[in-house]
Order: sequence, then structure tokens, then C-alpha cells
Amino acid sequence: MSSTFKLLLTTTTLLLLWSSLSSASGSPSILNHPHFAVDLNVTNFDAAFKDTPAIYAIVEFFAHWCPACRNYKPQYEKVARLFNGHNAVHPGIIFMTRVDCANKINTKLCDKFSVAYYPSLYWGTPSKFVGGEWNGKNEKSEIRLIEDGRTAERLLKWINTQIGSSYNIEDEKHENDHLLQSNVSDPVQIADAVYDVEEATSIAFDIILEHKMIKPNTRATLQHFMQLMVSHHPSKRCRKGNADMLVNFDDIYPSANRPSKKHESENNTGHGLLGKFGICGKEVPRGKWMFCRGSKNDTRGFSCGLWVLLHALTVRVEDRDSQMAFTTTCDFIHQFFICEECRQHFYNMCSRVSTPFSSAHEFVLWLWTAHNEVNKRLKNTEESLKTGDPKFPKTIWPTKHLCPTCYDKGDQNEESSSINWNHDEVFKFLSNYYGNMLVSLNKENDKEHIQIKNNAVSAQVLQSTNAFVVPVGAAVAIAVASCVFGALACFWRSRQKTQKYFHKPQPLKIV
Repeated sequence: MSSTFKLLLTTTTLLLLWSSLSSASGSPSILNHPHFAVDLNVTNFDAAFKDTPAIYAIVEFFAHWCPACRNYKPQYEKVARLFNGHNAVHPGIIFMTRVDCANKINTKLCDKFSVAYYPSLYWGTPSKFVGGEWNGKNEKSEIRLIEDGRTAERLLKWINTQIGSSYNIEDEKHENDHLLQSNVSDPVQIADAVYDVEEATSIAFDIILEHKMIKPNTRATLQHFMQLMVSHHPSKRCRKGNADMLVNFDDIYPSANRPSKKHESENNTGHGLLGKFGICGKEVPRGKWMFCRGSKNDTRGFSCGLWVLLHALTVRVEDRDSQMAFTTTCDFIHQFFICEECRQHFYNMCSRVSTPFSSAHEFVLWLWTAHNEVNKRLKNTEESLKTGDPKFPKTIWPTKHLCPTCYDKGDQNEESSSINWNHDEVFKFLSNYYGNMLVSLNKENDKEHIQIKNNAVSAQVLQSTNAFVVPVGAAVAIAVASCVFGALACFWRSRQKTQKYFHKPQPLKIV
């Protein structure tokens, strides 16, 4: 072996060793930059979009030999890191993928989407990419070409415009370990809670259907609570989903004085028919928690999301409807919350109310007091049995760092044995926290909402003793065109101002 070859071999070995050590010690390396966008090909394309829980999807069609594609990859990855992977900042929203059209096995797949240049970005719901195609035209296509996404900032701006969000390239994940020892996150995170409210609403309804809990003696309670959600749910898509279900509710679950010709209520097929609508749309549930995510898989989640939903409803109810909303909420929890001990405790708290509420102020503070009572009871149990979430132990809420003005005495905090609350400040805090700060992903445009409201047509309301019935004209309109939901929603809202609930409050009894 020549001395020159030995020298070359030794040098190469040392370079490889140095490279390995540099990577291990934290020096720049391709291994330190994980790929967030998911690489797909024709063999796993459909399956990936079937499995994703995300609401939307983006596909980048590229060619590995394309210099522009290589330069664009870091830009695409900046956006993908916000939505993809177990450490995603905003999980469950957008599934970001890429397909290499230079790979011959993907030729037909790229042809189906009429890829004319690289890189090309396509937007749509995951279901539309399954077996889907794009012909190069936007007319009547639910898959769209993103024409202005050549930098990370421009792509994210396009996304924000499309879905009414306000994501930022600099957004960071709210790690559980960085949160304060509280059962609620910092105020800026409450905006994320709308996703969990949608998740909790959908899961609650799935439980009701799965356990076939809609009976002749419970159907009216469910309708009344759904009516409450149509008017006051913080999520636009949940308001729409509830309205769609109520349009069809009496046909699927007829009242006792109007038996069904098809006997759906007798053979329980109604549960399947009603379930197909999706109380918050077909995209929910997504299988993820954000604001209500616990540090352990079996903590927080659904129970947290349900509490946020109830608080969000209370702060949106008008004064004159507070007693009706209170009775409806108590009846719903008692008849449809499947945890026996929990629902009984909640109903006992309801039963202790002896004077009807005359204002939303009273209703909001009652639920807040009830929630703190539950936290206090569970705190002792969880501490003794070691079953609580160590990062989110139960505590009296709001904490002083969230609302210092809620505490009358400056030296008090949530650990005090007896707290002097400033109830007016507590009400202001709750109204802002669960009202203004709890925003929907699909925010309503005020001008558009006013225009729809002005254009909404009046209709007669058909009503039975135990059932709420949406006008027939509205039902037909919804079936004909999706845009009429705006008119339906506004019709509901305007009707709520004069006669929001059609049932009289029943005296609460411990069953």
C-alpha cells in the first residue's frame, strides 16, 4: 500500500471521526434539523390523509433535482414545524406533506393533480386528497392551488387569511412543564381553548349516542341544551352543527304525541342517523387537546373541556335567560353526564339554589363557585390517592397572578383558608376570560354577520309541548345551499331575544 494512499485513508478516517464528534457535541449537522413535513408517495398517499386528524392539508409537489425546490424546503419546514409532529405548536390543524414528482413511481399521482411547475402547493381538507385530483381550474374544486406561498411568511399569511387565524412564524409551543402550578394556563392560551371546547362538545355527544341515552324522558332536555349551544356556543361550527341537528331532530326522535312512521326511536337507528351530522362538523373530534392537555394521558382532557364549555355558555347568556339556562344546564348534566358520582354532586349543587336567578351575573358566579367547590373536593381526594396531575393540581381559581383585583385583601392568595372575593371583579374577569379571549378558529366577520342578520327572513315557528321545531323553510334552505346557515343562525339569535326557550323551568329535585 503506497504512503500516499495510507495518508489519504488516515485523513478520511479522521474527518469522519471529527464529523461524528461534532454532531454529537451540538455542532451544526443535518441530523440536528428534523423534517417536519411528511414525505409521501403513491403507495401511502391516500392512507396518510385517511389517518390524519388534521382539519386541513397542504401538499407540496416538488422535484429533488430542482434548485428552487431545495431553496424552498427550509421555508416550507418553518411553517410545517408549527403544525406537524408530536411537538407541534398548533397540532391537529394542518397536515403538511410533500411528494417528489421526480420519483417515477409518483408520475401518475402528480399527473392527477396537473402539476405544471415546481414547487406547487395544494390546499384542501384531507378527505378531498384521498383518491382526489385537480384539473388545473378552480371552478367547483375543493382543492385549491396556493399561488402566493414562496416564503414561510407569505405561506403563513395565506393560511391565516384562509381560515381566519393569526399564527406567527415565531409561535412557540406551550410546554406543560413551563406552566404555573394551576389547573389553567396563562391568559394568552385561552384562545386555544376553543379547539378543546369543540372537542369536548363532540365527545359528549358521541357518548350520548354510543350509550343510546336519548329517551322519551330525556329528548326534551337534550334539545333545550342544543338550543342553548346554537345561541351561545363560542365555536361557529358547533353552532352550525347543533342547528343542523335540531332541524332533523323531531323526524329522527319524534315526541310521544307524534310517533315515527319508521319507528326509528324503537329500533335505535335514530342514534346512527343523528350521529352522521356531527355536532361540530365532520372534522371534530380531532383526538387532540391543547389548552386542556395534561402532563399525563389520563388527566384533564374531556372534563377540562366540558368545564370551559359551561363557563363559555354562562358568560354569553343574557340576564333574562339566566334562570332558563341554569335549569337547562343542570338537567343536561344530570341526565347525560355518565360519571355517576360527578353528576350527582353537580345536581346537588343545583338543588341548593333556592332563589331563581335574575341576571347573568348571578349565573356566572354560581358556576364559578360550583367549579371551585368541585376543585376543593377533588384536591383532597387526588392528593391522598396520588391520582391527580402533578403539573396541574386542583386549586381555587382564578389564581392571584391571573386576577389580582379579584382578591379584596392584598396578602391573600388561592391557598388561603378563607378568601375575601371581590365578586364584581371576578365577574369581569370571567366575562373577559371565557368571552372576549375565547375566540374561534373561524371568527365571524362583524360586517358580514350584520349583513346576514339584516337579510334574514322571518318565519313562523312550529312548536310542540316537549319539542323544539325549526321552521320548515329553514330546513329546506339548509338542504339546498350551505350559505343559508347564516340566515338560520341569525334567525335563531333574533328569536332568542323574544322567546329564547320554549320550556318552563322545572323544580330541581335530587333523584
